[in-house]
Amino acid sequence: MKCLVTGGAGFIGTNLIKRLLKEGHDVISFDNYSTGCKENHQEGCEYVDINIKDGNSLAWIFSIYTDFDVIFHLAALARIQPSIKNPIQNIENNFNGTLNILEYARKNDIQVVYAGSSSFHCGLYGSPYAWSKYGGEELCKLYSEVYDLNTAICRFYNVYGPHQILDGAYAAVVGIFQRQYLDNQPLTIVGDGTQRRDFTHVYDIVDGLYRCMNKKFKANIFELGSGVNYSINKLADMFNDTEKTYIPARSGEYPVTLCQDRKALEKLNWKPKCNLTNYMKEWIKENVK
Repeated sequence: MKCLVTGGAGFIGTNLIKRLLKEGHDVISFDNYSTGCKENHQEGCEYVDINIKDGNSLAWIFSIYTDFDVIFHLAALARIQPSIKNPIQNIENNFNGTLNILEYARKNDIQVVYAGSSSFHCGLYGSPYAWSKYGGEELCKLYSEVYDLNTAICRFYNVYGPHQILDGAYAAVVGIFQRQYLDNQPLTIVGDGTQRRDFTHVYDIVDGLYRCMNKKFKANIFELGSGVNYSINKLADMFNDTEKTYIPARSGEYPVTLCQDRKALEKLNWKPKCNLTNYMKEWIKENVK
């Protein structure tokens, strides 16, 4: 199959492209490199530097690259705090970009697998990010209902694993702790560290996305989470006896994330295989100071 991955130079997109290439599919990536990087490029995939919120540029690129069988729409500005600081940028990118992708898919009858977010469960108005990602889900529902477009929505929980961002505003906590550990810095814990997260390995996320391909859906929602959560303090303890420092809690952060939905297991035969504790033991062993 011919696959388009938006956000293909990013963390999850890179791992998805590896899987698609391994399975023998033709793959093209659209990315504007706002958070993705060229170091993630995979041999066998063609990469196009483009911002999907620019409808005119996107239409021109789509006149060159055609005949897709499926679009994995992962491109988004993630993370809560950057969205609070720059709401217009976040909403324009996440909502308008999704609208442009769905409109192209409608005109060409292409399946869209959309990357949703578990932030849905923690309040849509807690951050522009949460609202923008849910807005993308609503667009998928609209296009499926009105135009019978084949769409699937995969809500991600707290993703970690190879190619994750280690630094900057778009890094998540596992990557931040890894970078601080490697740099011999204290682990920075936001709040009191009792907040709990459903950490889900990127390989499991990719497997869920892949299982949606070439199936007929009508904005079906699949929750891709491990079903187990850990406190941030527990995660920090996995870095041996590394020093810890606590900083004030931030607005928009959630007390708990935990996947309890079983639809992915029932309809996709998807089941997470990776475990945070085992992953951290192996990572520490490889990077022991």
